[in-house]
Amino acid sequence: MNKKFLIIIATICSAVCSAQEQPPLTITIEGDNLKAVEKYIKEKTDREWYNGDWANFARYAQANTELKAAGKKPKAVFMGNSITEGWANGRKDFFANNDFVGRGISGQVTSQMLVRFQADVVDLQPKYVVILAGTNDIAHNQGVISLEHIFQNIKSMCQLAKANNIKPVVCSILPACAYKWRPQVENVADSIKTLNAMLKEYATKNKIAFVDFHPALADENGCLPEKYSHDGVHCNRDAYVIMEKTVSEFLK
Repeated sequence: MNKKFLIIIATICSAVCSAQEQPPLTITIEGDNLKAVEKYIKEKTDREWYNGDWANFARYAQANTELKAAGKKPKAVFMGNSITEGWANGRKDFFANNDFVGRGISGQVTSQMLVRFQADVVDLQPKYVVILAGTNDIAHNQGVISLEHIFQNIKSMCQLAKANNIKPVVCSILPACAYKWRPQVENVADSIKTLNAMLKEYATKNKIAFVDFHPALADENGCLPEKYSHDGVHCNRDAYVIMEKTVSEFLK
């Protein structure tokens, strides 16, 4: 077998396996080459399963340590994905001036957030936790998951917060009609609408604050328009300003 060919294929597979928000790459491999690639992928997956930091505890480990060492308890922790990460990084004054901290990680799904919720939220002992999550689950970033299971993950985060005297603030999933990195996912706007209804019903029944960003940001088709986003999913400054005015009412 051509070793150079195998190295090239292995490199491609490595990139595909590690990417969370990239379009799928389709290649055709046959015979002995296919067996070699399958073996490589299995070995790589096994290594990552045992040695990887799937929930990415490392992302905020130092920041959490420094915060606790200083004896500081933030007023609110914002838990989420790239939308929350971009919020905290791009609107630093809003967070600093209000004693908020961001704990968003790009590409993450609710299962990963639930796993790191103790380290990145509970241990910081904030008054509030703002949960903005679910769009990457709908995008199947970590595989197919039902709306019910996404809902249960967010519900579990709320229960963990309440058990530790932290007030959960559940946010609606932001509008979107498609995911450029996962174009095969269909009915995105409808799935978001359905899951938001589930979250709102749960929050209302359990007297949990529900922040509905959707009406102010969505267009007539349930999409995030260009004036608020460069890709139909991630927010620009104008969108964040609207979100800040909305969420601030729940963080008194």
